[in-house]
Amino acid sequence: MTEAISKKDLNIIEKFYQAFTDLDAERMISWYHDDVTFEDPAFGILRGEEAKNMWRMLCQAQQGKEFKVKTSNIEYTPKAGKARWEAYYTFSKTGRKVHNVINASFKFKDGKIINHIDRFSLHRWAKQAMGFKGFLVGWTGFFKKKLNNQTRFLLSEFEKKQIAKG
Repeated sequence: MTEAISKKDLNIIEKFYQAFTDLDAERMISWYHDDVTFEDPAFGILRGEEAKNMWRMLCQAQQGKEFKVKTSNIEYTPKAGKARWEAYYTFSKTGRKVHNVINASFKFKDGKIINHIDRFSLHRWAKQAMGFKGFLVGWTGFFKKKLNNQTRFLLSEFEKKQIAKG
């Protein structure tokens, strides 16, 4: 593949986040390679269908709610890219407003996202989502491990429901 950007490859990152803004998980994951690896502080590392199902679960959870995605600083080549994106939503467990600022990096293969890493301050997120309790423990390894276990459990339950639907 040459370094020139073809029309097919143009704006994969923008198209991915536009689909997220629309809460259209199927359109989002159409940009994911089947062998994709996703990583962030909340879920840890997800591969393939697990990564795709995470977006399905998140989009479904935000349907009909106040949810906004804003992107900036998008950089793209056919091999790699990055973006800053901000999510505005209400954390369902506490009813608290969250404004999460995420720095994403991407690697591409065959015109699709093969590797997607989201980095954000888990402590900052925890303070917003959980208030004082999040402020106290949101920076600890214990909190991250507990959150990873909880998000993985929710994803597993979501996947079981999807299989049951048929």
